[in-house]
Amino acid sequence: MSASARSGDVATVSVTVGVGQTLAFDVFTREIDLWWRRGVRFRFGRRVGALCLESGVGGRLFESFDSESGPHVIEVGRVTHWDPPAALAFTWRNVNFAEDEITQVEITFESLSETSTRVTVRHRGWAMLRPDHPARHGLAPGEFIRVTGLWWGDLMTALREYIDRARNP
Repeated sequence: MSASARSGDVATVSVTVGVGQTLAFDVFTREIDLWWRRGVRFRFGRRVGALCLESGVGGRLFESFDSESGPHVIEVGRVTHWDPPAALAFTWRNVNFAEDEITQVEITFESLSETSTRVTVRHRGWAMLRPDHPARHGLAPGEFIRVTGLWWGDLMTALREYIDRARNP
C-alpha cells in the first residue's frame, strides 16, 4: 500500500465503457454536462446549470447558471494536462475550499479493444486538508476517501450508462 493510500490522500475508480479510446475521451470531455449526474450531490451550484470542461491546458471545469443578478459561473478547476485520447488532469476546488486549498483529478483512458476502454479517475490531494475541514463532512481520512471513491464511482457509472444509451442503442 502506498503512503498516499495510508494517509487517505487518493480515491481511485475505474470503469469500462463500450466505445473506443478516442470516443471515450470525447464523450468524457465534450459531453460532460450530458452524463454528469445532476442535483446538489453532484453539481456545484444550487440551481440547474450547465457543466463545461474547456479543452487544452488552462481550460476551465465550471458550471454556469442563471441567477437573479444574471449569469453566474462556479469554476471548479483548471486543466493541467491534456493528452487526447489517453489522459487529462485538472485541479479541483470545492466551493468551501480556501484560496490555497486545491486537489488534483487525473483521468486515464486505456484502450482495451476497438470497442472497449477503461476509464480511471484518481482524485488526490485530500491529505493537505485539515482533519476538521468542512469538505470532509466529519469523516476520518480513510472513510472520507471511501465516500469520495463511491461518489466518483457513481459518476463513472453515469458515464458508462450514458455511453450505453447514446452510443450502443
